[in-house]
Amino acid sequence: MVTRSSLSRRSLLLSSAAALACGARKTTPYHGFCFVANQGSRTVAAVDLERFRVRRQIALDAAPTLVLSHPKGQPKVYVLAPDSGTVYEIESGTLAVGRRAKAGSQAISMCMASDGGSLWVLYRDPAALVEIPLDSLKPRTRIALRSVPDSFALTWGDAEQPFAAIGSRQDRTITIAPLRGGAGIRSIPTGTEPSLLCFRRDGKQVLAGSAPERNLSIFDVATGKTVVRLPLPLAPRFFRSNTDGWLFITGEGIDGVVIVFPFTTEVWQTVLAGHAPGAMTVYPTPTNQEYLLVANPESDTITVLDRDSAKLVGVIGVGQSPCQILLAGPDRPEEQFVLVVNQKSGDLAVVRILALIEPQLASKPRFKSVSLLTMIPVGEGPVSADVVAL
Repeated sequence: MVTRSSLSRRSLLLSSAAALACGARKTTPYHGFCFVANQGSRTVAAVDLERFRVRRQIALDAAPTLVLSHPKGQPKVYVLAPDSGTVYEIESGTLAVGRRAKAGSQAISMCMASDGGSLWVLYRDPAALVEIPLDSLKPRTRIALRSVPDSFALTWGDAEQPFAAIGSRQDRTITIAPLRGGAGIRSIPTGTEPSLLCFRRDGKQVLAGSAPERNLSIFDVATGKTVVRLPLPLAPRFFRSNTDGWLFITGEGIDGVVIVFPFTTEVWQTVLAGHAPGAMTVYPTPTNQEYLLVANPESDTITVLDRDSAKLVGVIGVGQSPCQILLAGPDRPEEQFVLVVNQKSGDLAVVRILALIEPQLASKPRFKSVSLLTMIPVGEGPVSADVVAL
C-alpha cells in the first residue's frame, strides 16, 4: 500500500533546492556517538561524531554481535554477546558498561519492543524468548519454545496486537506468540525452511523467506493458514521494509533487490543493485523520494537506488566488506550522515547526505560517484552499530 504526502513533489523539490543552495556546503558536526560492536576484539568502540574519532574502546568479556540504541532518546545502547547470553548496557556519559542482564547461556538475537519499554532476546539454550524491561534490566516474561529457534521478528508499532514470530529451521515451523499474556501460542508448519522472518506493518501476516527453496511464504497470523508462496530469483538473506510497507529482499543468486508489496501479496520487480547486494537501509529525501542504500560487500561499495524510478542514483566506495548502513543526524539534510560499518577493514565510513542528494536537485538529475567524508578505524571485525544523540 503506497501513501503520498499532500505536499507536491515539485514544491518540495524547489524548497529543498533553495535551502541547500544558500551558503557554502560545510560539514556540521553531529553531537552524538556511534557505538560499534567489534566481534573480533570483544570491544565496543565509542565513536565521537563531532570529532570523527574513537573516544574509547570499551572492553567486554564476550564477543558482541548486535548494538541497539535506547528507543526513547536516552543516551544508552544495549549490546548482545550471544556466546555468553549477556546483554550489556552502555551509557554515553560514562562510556562504560553499567548494568547487564542474562537469561540463558547462549543467545541468538534481540529486538526492541514496539512500545520501547523492553528488549526481547531469543535464546537457544534454553530455547526461549525472554523479555528484559529497560527500567530494571531484569528478565521478566519467558516464552518457552518446543523447537530449537534460529530467528525471530516482532510486530511493528502500528500493529493492533504485539506478536513475536519465531522460526525453527530444523522443524520447519513458525511459532506465533502473543507478547501480552502467554495464552494463544501456536505453531505454523511452513513446509519450507523459515530462514528469515518479518511481519507485515499491520501485524496481520507474517512473511518467511526460505533460502534453500528460494521463495517467500506469507501466513495469516490469526488462522495460521498459508496466504501465498511467491517464488524468488534469489536465496533471501536480508529483509528491509519502508514506511509504506514495501519489502526489499537481497540474497545469493542475482545482483539485485527484489521488491515485494506485502499488502497485495505480489512481487513488483527486481532491480539491479551492484555486485552481490547485502544489507540495506532506506533514506527518505527532502524531495519526497526514498533512496535505498544497498551494501555490496564483495565490491566494497554502497549502491544508491531511487525507489520510485528504480534507477541507480550513485555509488559510494567504502571500506572492505560493508555489513551495515546507518543514518545519523537531525532532519536537516545538511547535517546528516551515512555511516557504513566495514567488517573486513575494521573501520567506519562517513558520507555526507548532501553528497547524495545535491546532484538529484539539479534540473537534470544525474548519476554520481560519491566521495567519502572520512574513514574511522574502529577495531577488529566490526559487525553492528547504532547511533545515540546527546
